[in-house]
Amino acid sequence: MKENFYDIIGSSRPVLVDFSAEWCGPCRMMAPVLEQLKRRMGDRVRILKIDVDQNPDLAAKYNIRSVPTLILFVNGVNKWSGSGVMTSDYLENVINSFSNIITYS
Repeated sequence: MKENFYDIIGSSRPVLVDFSAEWCGPCRMMAPVLEQLKRRMGDRVRILKIDVDQNPDLAAKYNIRSVPTLILFVNGVNKWSGSGVMTSDYLENVINSFSNIITYS
């Protein structure tokens, strides 16, 4: 059974959603950055890729105007968003800045 998007972002574990598109060059540049971030952070973050062309309703709901756009959700709440190519160091700092409000059970 596929997980529901809203169940995923509703997790107490931070979820970094990468809104991207296959045709987008900068989006392709983000793939190795996000892989490196996942290797470094492990289970402390979940990374989810959403193709805006295949999911136009989600893109509209979150007002995605350019790709790549990343949104960090904690407990279903948008805590941070940014657009463009970013480094894994920067994204790790963003995620860690919200770690003090996260309660793990």
